[in-house]
Amino acid sequence: MKGNSLISLKEGQCAKVECLLSNDLMRRRLQDIGLTEGASVECVLKGPSGDPIAYLIKGAIFALRSEDCKKVIVAS
Repeated sequence: MKGNSLISLKEGQCAKVECLLSNDLMRRRLQDIGLTEGASVECVLKGPSGDPIAYLIKGAIFALRSEDCKKVIVAS
């Protein structure tokens, strides 16, 4: 694992998912919204407080909490 977590992306920056660090129901939820190995993700908007953060994933925009973003490892 050599990437950074999803939270490290800046607005407008894209990356590909390397892996998920969660093994619970959150892992399943992240996979259901398209965060699977090799999927492209773009950071669309960060809230004023930095939470939640909006990402473009497979043509749809999803807002994720910072704590969940830290469980997604990406490579630029």
